[in-house]
Amino acid sequence: MERIYIGELHDHVGKSVSICGWISVVRDQGKMVFFDIRDMTGTVQTVVLPKSPVLELAKQTGRESAVRVMGSINQRPEKNVDKDKPNGDIEMVIESLEVLGAAEPVPFELMEDTAMVGEETRLQYRYLDLRSERMQRNIRMRSEFVRRAREFLFAQKFTEIETPLLTESTPEGSRDFVVPARLHPGKFYALPQSPQQYKQLLMVGGMERYFQLARAVRDEDLRADRGFEHTQVDIEMSFVEQEDVMNMVEAMLITVAEAMGKTIKQKPFPRFTYAEAMEQFGADKFDLRTDEEKAEGVLAYAWVYKFPFFEKTDEGGWTFTHNPFSMPVPEHIDWLMEGKNIGDILTTQYDIVCNGYESGGGSIRAHKPEILKAVYKVMGYSAEETEERIGHMLEAFKYGTPPHGGIALGVERNLMNLTGESYLREVQAFPMTRGGQTAVMKAPKPLTEKQLIELGISIRPPKKPQQ
Repeated sequence: MERIYIGELHDHVGKSVSICGWISVVRDQGKMVFFDIRDMTGTVQTVVLPKSPVLELAKQTGRESAVRVMGSINQRPEKNVDKDKPNGDIEMVIESLEVLGAAEPVPFELMEDTAMVGEETRLQYRYLDLRSERMQRNIRMRSEFVRRAREFLFAQKFTEIETPLLTESTPEGSRDFVVPARLHPGKFYALPQSPQQYKQLLMVGGMERYFQLARAVRDEDLRADRGFEHTQVDIEMSFVEQEDVMNMVEAMLITVAEAMGKTIKQKPFPRFTYAEAMEQFGADKFDLRTDEEKAEGVLAYAWVYKFPFFEKTDEGGWTFTHNPFSMPVPEHIDWLMEGKNIGDILTTQYDIVCNGYESGGGSIRAHKPEILKAVYKVMGYSAEETEERIGHMLEAFKYGTPPHGGIALGVERNLMNLTGESYLREVQAFPMTRGGQTAVMKAPKPLTEKQLIELGISIRPPKKPQQ
């Protein structure tokens, strides 16, 4: 018999159907056994009646077991209707029961909010945690956000293109996660911190409008809203100016958020220069909502733009604040090329802020070799060092490169706003612990001696701390 989803059972009242799912609740009343059975579309109460051939099996079947049951869908008597539940007016009388996967007692209660369960336990049994109502809702909302963003971008003539996961290590920016190259002993790939250079090269390649759901990996200190891995809606556009990118991204966020039933505080999004944001809020990430709007889940988006291009390093030199591939604002290009007023140069960087979080960031990119060379010169690189690091970009930009720009929107940060969650791990299926341990699996862990020999790697014991 064809499986029917629980959310569709109202269309089958008076009929005999087959459903599959997990047992949320067991109520053994001796002569009868009641189950609440759930699948991804909902929950329904079922009952095994006295003298049923499956009564004894039902008594032995525990909560969270995966089952297939067949039976008739009946309308409940008016006095037994539970108006607080979507299927509170129907009931299934079980005629056959098949236990597809028996469950042992679970280590924590899944029908309550698991946020109060210890992080280590939750992530050890993440596959069980994901069965909880809140995690089901959050992960499915993540899928909906991604789907709606994709649909918007496809409608705007974007092409989805994947870029490599094994790439070149870049000393600038966050620390890389590196991967040993077995075929090239002593050399290493790096996992991408972002697809920055590849997406610019796609613009050189005439793709014009690119996006992907890009995985980004950065070896940086963990905190509530930051992990080693994240996903971003990565976007790049050719023949555009700053206003074009900001308008397109704003339209996408409005379309997606409102289609998901969310209220946006202000449209168009208010805009603040970096200087205005620091003066008014003391930070470039801020929350524009009232307490009432916070309680109602309102989304308060804003743009921050005209950031300083460079900032001082601890050694007294200069480094970029956001991205070395950014273009200065037009009125400061001469300063960059002449190497003067470095601290006053502003960049075409724009960040999207929502409810106190930076939810995305991008810029108009440098598309001329001389601009990139000037940026690296300011940062103290010789011509030879610049060629070593970005020579492939300088070469590519010789061949009719269009002006271009884009943005990366953090999927997790946006989901935190949409769900009201305060921790990154609540919107990822398998996040890491605060100590950098993977959920369920035991990584990081040592390699075997055979693996180390094959890779040509020897491990130096860590230095003992000085007494």
